[in-house]
Amino acid sequence: MCPLRVAHQQVRELLQPCLPEPHPLLRRLRGLPVDPAVPAGLRIRRVRGHCRRCRVTPTDFVADVPDAPASNHPALLGQLAADLLALNYTVDGVAELVGDEAWQALEKDQLIPALLACQQAGTSGDQPAAPVLLWMLGERISDDQLGTAFPRTGPEGLHRLGLAERSDADHWHATVDLRPYTSDTSGDLWVASDLGQHQRPGVLRRDHVLGIGHASLNLAQLTIRPAVDRALDLGTGCGIQTFHLLDHARHVTATDISTRALAFTRFNLLLNAEGLRLDPADLGARVTLRQGSLLDPVAGETFDLIVSNPPFVITPRQPGESAANQFTYRDGGLPGDDIVSTLVRDLPALLTEGGTAQLLGNWEITAGSGTWHERIESWIPAGVDGWVIQREQLTPSGYALTWLRDAAETRDPHWFAERYSAYLADFASRNVEAIGFGSVVLRTQPPGGLSQAGPAPLRRFEEITHPLEQPIGPHIAAALRRQDWSTAHTGDLADQHLEVSDDVTEERHQRPGAEHPGVILLRQGAGFRRTNLLSTELAGFVSACDGELTAGQITMALGALLGQDDEGFREALLADVLELLLDGFLIPADDHWDQDRPVEVGH
Repeated sequence: MCPLRVAHQQVRELLQPCLPEPHPLLRRLRGLPVDPAVPAGLRIRRVRGHCRRCRVTPTDFVADVPDAPASNHPALLGQLAADLLALNYTVDGVAELVGDEAWQALEKDQLIPALLACQQAGTSGDQPAAPVLLWMLGERISDDQLGTAFPRTGPEGLHRLGLAERSDADHWHATVDLRPYTSDTSGDLWVASDLGQHQRPGVLRRDHVLGIGHASLNLAQLTIRPAVDRALDLGTGCGIQTFHLLDHARHVTATDISTRALAFTRFNLLLNAEGLRLDPADLGARVTLRQGSLLDPVAGETFDLIVSNPPFVITPRQPGESAANQFTYRDGGLPGDDIVSTLVRDLPALLTEGGTAQLLGNWEITAGSGTWHERIESWIPAGVDGWVIQREQLTPSGYALTWLRDAAETRDPHWFAERYSAYLADFASRNVEAIGFGSVVLRTQPPGGLSQAGPAPLRRFEEITHPLEQPIGPHIAAALRRQDWSTAHTGDLADQHLEVSDDVTEERHQRPGAEHPGVILLRQGAGFRRTNLLSTELAGFVSACDGELTAGQITMALGALLGQDDEGFREALLADVLELLLDGFLIPADDHWDQDRPVEVGH
């Protein structure tokens, strides 16, 4: 019998210490006492999962947290959203206020151009200068300026929400960064996070909640966007990935080890409830927030799509250190790249059949390795598709400097020297000569997928350092669909009709007066923007590839034309053709091959 369909008394005993108050199940059990010894919002952590047969998925995190925005004032949140819209505190509004040059400087954390623009504009109530000065630039704002800019919320309302506090009797300063964000599907939004090092002095707090940075934007841009039932945002931070997942997932579970991060996420969701199409009174209908480390909060569950910007930064471990000594937003507390290897090994077990996981990560490249991806290959479980794209590679010294600067640990010369030395010693202990950064795509097989005698799962490792078209997610999804198509036609590629993708162009190089080109290049104008050096026969195939003839007919004609009419020539040419197909230079000519593609969501 299902454990949730037992006698009334047993239900009371089972659920009372587990569900936060108020909870629909508790309201239905009339007269159920609530254990006052268990703080609201923390009781649910005793539950190890949910009952699949009854499909009860609890909303775990509901409590406010000290030193984080308060989300338990729904009326104030509505007033704040109205004030922000009235101020035109949007991406376009701020860009118009400060100008293009200052806006570009702001994106690089350079504040002076925007500060000068705001000071010149003043802080009248019909423009966003006041919130820009307060939250984006970290400047003090007077009582009168704040009251004029926020007539509904008022300075005291901002204080109750944990967004500002008094500097002195007449001025206020920001306690968080609250800035505009825009989405093609949800429109104008706002995202709260901790103040960065450019907005406040000193080293970042250890439980710092990161805002919208380059890494989080990269993940949002590379995520595929199918319509799914359940999605997981692992390591949610300020909740930006959850924002995007809500566009195409029926339900999103967002986890983090940091209760402050979950508090920021909950605040951001409720502040943007209208744009995200959420019911503030029933947030759990669409979103579940859970606190815990790595996969612990979702043990035993499965998801159709998992995205993660995990705390992957490699950090030298110290004897006797605790979580209080770690920057939890970037440091998972494990040695080397163990957090990434752990996720790559374990995430597929949380995927439904045919489900996909996408994550960012760092990986160590040891001296003497045959390839940069040698170690990563060993992490991917058997029978799981794996696609790794390395975007950047740093030396140990360059890596150390990058992350010491990130946390403002370069300001104290003695501390900087100590930490820098620790980084180099740590990398040397594992014989690390470089550190790679990039993304990983993992995909389980759909029902009736790979058989023991069938084709091997996808194993693709690419180093791409040039700029890509953004968002790249739709092109990743298309590449996976081409992979599936090629798997389905493993034995009959010669019988298929192919054509050149619309964005592909051919480039020929030849010496002046030469009869034939010495180099023929195929270039993609969209997506991954790859370039392929063509052989004579492959160039001939592409030129004839208009969907009229089958691949086999073209290869036979080329063999006869080039005097290589043998089976070996045709097989080698078809193998090259398959690579062009997988890379997106060629696509099936059948209009229906891509008919099951998911709806892609813009950013």
